[in-house]
Amino acid sequence: MAKQVKKSSKKIKDKKVKWYLPFNRQNFILFAIGLGVIIIGFIFMSTGITEEPALPEGKWNNFFAITLAPILLVIGYCIIIPLAILKYPRQEQKEG
Repeated sequence: MAKQVKKSSKKIKDKKVKWYLPFNRQNFILFAIGLGVIIIGFIFMSTGITEEPALPEGKWNNFFAITLAPILLVIGYCIIIPLAILKYPRQEQKEG
């Protein structure tokens, strides 16, 4: 009876768990690009902070802070980052 316990514990020790991370290099590159776009969007948004952000006619004086920054943030948060998370790596097809 004692020998059976040793054999079963030995089988458990010999069994190695293989971890598989579903993200590959391409996912991390897309994620870094998304973070870069978001950071650039926040930098452009911070350029709109001035003493007088609006002109007397009611028009905003900074294209980067008013138009480009929100577009970059939406692209980064809603397109690039989800694409980096959801993109599944291709498996190579075996010949034969």
